[in-house]
Amino acid sequence: MRHSRAAAGAAAAAAQASSGAMPTPTLDDLRRHAVARSLFAPTTLPRAIMKLGFVQADPIRAPARAQDLTLRHRVRDYRAGDLERRYPKLAVEEDFFVNYGFVPRELHALMHPRQARRAWTKARWRQAHEVQAFVRERGVVHPREVDAAFAHGKTTNWFGGTSNASTQLLDGMHYRGLLRVARREGGVRLYAAHDAHEREACDPAAALDALIDVAVAKYAPLPAPTLSRFVMWLGAAAAPQWLDHRRAALARAKARLPSAEVDGLRWFWPAGENPASRRHAVPDAVRLLAPFDPVVWDRQRFEAFWGWAYRFEAYTPAAKRQLGYYALPLLWRDRVVGWANASVTEGRLVVQPGYLGGRAPREAGFRAALDDELQRFARFLGLAD
Repeated sequence: MRHSRAAAGAAAAAAQASSGAMPTPTLDDLRRHAVARSLFAPTTLPRAIMKLGFVQADPIRAPARAQDLTLRHRVRDYRAGDLERRYPKLAVEEDFFVNYGFVPRELHALMHPRQARRAWTKARWRQAHEVQAFVRERGVVHPREVDAAFAHGKTTNWFGGTSNASTQLLDGMHYRGLLRVARREGGVRLYAAHDAHEREACDPAAALDALIDVAVAKYAPLPAPTLSRFVMWLGAAAAPQWLDHRRAALARAKARLPSAEVDGLRWFWPAGENPASRRHAVPDAVRLLAPFDPVVWDRQRFEAFWGWAYRFEAYTPAAKRQLGYYALPLLWRDRVVGWANASVTEGRLVVQPGYLGGRAPREAGFRAALDDELQRFARFLGLAD
């Protein structure tokens, strides 16, 4: 994630374009490329996080959290909760990127010092510095300790309800780099003092180019509208201090990244990759993916690749759900052929699959591959003998 990556990418893209060696990929090529490059051979937890660049987090556990469901396919012998258990010793931070999640510290540094779009008053900054001094003195604190010490009262939260004002202040301090998440207890963030807000600012163009490259490397190949949305989101959430630099950054990305028009839509991918390569083979395997797994995260790409609309329905009223509360896309080879809702009942994994057209694939090997995946899932949850 060095700032020179963008320049190297531009040079590689130009070399590819001038050589004319790369054939135009088909949609099938792009789909195989997406699956093969994202579901890389399982490795260590630190290496997987570095390779992904960002792991989206979600608090819902059904039957495991999204970050664990994502990592189980990419980390050897991964078990639910391993990221939270090992987090204090990893070179990783919880932070906003295109969404909230876990990022390598090198990426975290590119986004700070962060200037939030909502400016704080001088009084609010005084509160923040008082709390930071309190946290620094104690090392690591639970939000209830801050609330007890400062009695900030109640405030209206983003959902229209009420929450402790201290919680909202801590969230704002974390976002601005005055605090970091030291670890979690029962899912609750425990904070330590941090000084990311005092760092020397990065060069906006170089930093934005590097941030875009991380997003592209994780979600490629991606359609042009998604690339545009990523740049807008990065400027809004990850680095709002550079809002005015987004359009120029998008233009640079489109100029340096390899691309091709396929079925009327332009697609982009990292320099040095060839979506049409025969190396992108996918195994005869079934995988139950998290709703936010990079393979299925982009809903526009999902519909282009697989011809149907997947929807995350956890916040949809039960009577209106079509797939289920936390339906996991069911990938067979390089095709998402259905979905499954998984739960644990009396210590056993219970999976309720659904399929396009109402029936499971009839290809040889599917049933055995599904059984293998369910056994892996049970081990991941700690249910297997």
